[in-house]
Amino acid sequence: MSKIKLEYIWLDGYNPEQNIRSKTKILDAKELDGGILAQNLPVWSFDGSSTKQAAGDNSDCLLQPVHLIKDPTRNEGYIVLCEVLNADWTPHKSNTRHKLRELERVSKKHKFWFAFEQEYVLTNIQGRPLGFPTIGYPKPQGEFYCGLGSENVEGRDVVEEHLDLCLEAGLDITGINAEVMIGQWEYQLMGKDSPLKSADDLILSRYLLIKCMERFQVTVDLRPKPIEGDWNGSGMHVNFSTKETREKGGKEMFDDICESLGLFHKEHIEVYGNDNDKRLTGLHETQSIEKFSHGVSDRGASIRIPISTVKNNWKGYLEDRRPASNGDPYLIIEKLVSTVSTSLSNKEKQKSLVLKK
Repeated sequence: MSKIKLEYIWLDGYNPEQNIRSKTKILDAKELDGGILAQNLPVWSFDGSSTKQAAGDNSDCLLQPVHLIKDPTRNEGYIVLCEVLNADWTPHKSNTRHKLRELERVSKKHKFWFAFEQEYVLTNIQGRPLGFPTIGYPKPQGEFYCGLGSENVEGRDVVEEHLDLCLEAGLDITGINAEVMIGQWEYQLMGKDSPLKSADDLILSRYLLIKCMERFQVTVDLRPKPIEGDWNGSGMHVNFSTKETREKGGKEMFDDICESLGLFHKEHIEVYGNDNDKRLTGLHETQSIEKFSHGVSDRGASIRIPISTVKNNWKGYLEDRRPASNGDPYLIIEKLVSTVSTSLSNKEKQKSLVLKK
């Protein structure tokens, strides 16, 4: 292997929803002392004025490699996730990853695990969901969820290709299924290594999803409510746990965590995705964006406590059903780590005070 193809990818400066950008760098393998690792790859500049990350008269921004995976679409290739830096090497204001990176010590203390349920809608190049007629609507929802047959499923071939690409790339994708609206799909992505890597892998999986759809002239719609009316929106449910919830547990602990999440509901919603109010209406398996609730096995709650957790003596994980399909995983996890770790730490302090008395 003499030449290596490196696809540098990053999040741009568009607001309120960033796009994934990419460009290819070719390196000679001999240039990489220490092997093909993110920390051994060179920092690369790009034109920030074309991505809403810099002005034209001072346009250079930097790409700092932070995580890489095998590129399943190329021979001898890698996908390189990068943080965007200013020319002075400080984090760019659009760089949300560094905010989560600053919480690594806290997240390691509680050994957070995160998993995503990423929903999305496949559309044709005119923006119409697959399975929708040119005029009007398909039959009502009911038979599409986990459906079978051409009358109930659209886009299975391209979804299967994305699944294969993720597996080949080494991402821990754990499943796929057709969702409640025709043309709507979901994949599940597990992450146990670290919250930062979990968020990185979600961005990498989105990159592979969007890229592989190019070949089929199909687009990926990540809006939380692509079709108004009596149709399900698209979410990105986040399953999370800590060492304490997995090993110690108890109903009181779970209630305390949920109460803390409720206190900071507004702050979480602010970073849980653009146009999320169109999805969180209290209908279609959601709680109203104005309310906070939690419940066992309740898919209409803000936080669902799985029945498996309850049956396991209240040990396991919780599901945050509020994040939208277009949510930024770094900001979402940053909020969850901050709120949940504070709840757990406060409980420990209270117990210490009781014991001292």
